[in-house]
Amino acid sequence: MGSLSDLDLFHAFRRIVSMFLFAQENASDLGRLLWIGVILIAVIFALVVLAVVARYFRLWIQSVTTGAGIGILDLLGMTFRKVDARVIVRSKIMAVQAGLDEKTGLTSKALEAHYLAGGNVPLVIRALIAAAKAKIVDLDFKRATAIDLAGRNVLEAVQTSVYPKVIDCPAKGSVRDSLDGIAQNGIQLKVRARVTVRANLAQLIGGATEETIIARVGEGIVSAIGSAATHGEVLENPDKISKTVLARRLDSQTAFEIVSIDIADVDVGDNIGAVLQGEQAEADVRVARANAEGRRAMAVAEEQEMVAQIEENRAKVVQAEAEVPKAIAQAFREGTLGIMDYYKLRNVQADTDMRAAIARPGTKTVGGSAA
Repeated sequence: MGSLSDLDLFHAFRRIVSMFLFAQENASDLGRLLWIGVILIAVIFALVVLAVVARYFRLWIQSVTTGAGIGILDLLGMTFRKVDARVIVRSKIMAVQAGLDEKTGLTSKALEAHYLAGGNVPLVIRALIAAAKAKIVDLDFKRATAIDLAGRNVLEAVQTSVYPKVIDCPAKGSVRDSLDGIAQNGIQLKVRARVTVRANLAQLIGGATEETIIARVGEGIVSAIGSAATHGEVLENPDKISKTVLARRLDSQTAFEIVSIDIADVDVGDNIGAVLQGEQAEADVRVARANAEGRRAMAVAEEQEMVAQIEENRAKVVQAEAEVPKAIAQAFREGTLGIMDYYKLRNVQADTDMRAAIARPGTKTVGGSAA
């Protein structure tokens, strides 16, 4: 049944005016005033009733026929409270048709309050219906509205609770295409994993998101590989990584519950241990060279010191030899040295010089003298 048209309202108003003019012509002045007041009140009331009926009649009929329990006055109050009546009525009808009980707090007033708070009322109702149909998700109206007002998609959360979601580790489009770990024998392993998670509605508000799950799983995989004695152990039993990661309860304080962790691929990378050992050997060689260079520099410095000391001693010898002629002259003056003694001394010196010259390698003698 449709609403009244503007033409019908015009005809009704014209009939009321005609009645008013007829009464004005046939009544006395007092009666005329009474008729005027009564007719004006009746006209105003009729117009208000017609406007309300014309605007809310269809929504009211839908509410009555479906048992939503929303009356004309409730619809009029929604207009004054600046609430979209169509959204509230259709959401309430959807909830009633799905069999949601009002005892859980699902009333028209509660729907209006959530609408005024900025929530998405149809999305919340759809999430409640999905949770009720699934029968494995415990979700009430208050928790659903809290999740919606927190900025989370409550319907997507319910769907993730029913149909678990798969998260790639590392995530698609990330800078690195694998999670790298190094076994104790120094061999690098490149791992790609897939984590199956289910939304945890109890921790959805304030819980960490997918990025935290990916980071924690990556940390667990690297730790599991690092605890293996050899890379062969990991290649033989990839499920060892999954068991180790699951045992660490990486889904605590997150909005998800980890169902399983599957190792999609394991590749052998570089021998990081050998590379590190080679770099350490090169570093040791550079240190040894630096130490040897230091010792050589110290030896050169010590040699230069010895040369300087020899020259110093030689200078002292020359200085001492310079004192010999003075001592001879002094002996001549004092009479303690004679001429014959002096000649004997010179012969001894000449003989000593000749023997020293002969003793030098590569020296030839000519006629009894060194050449």
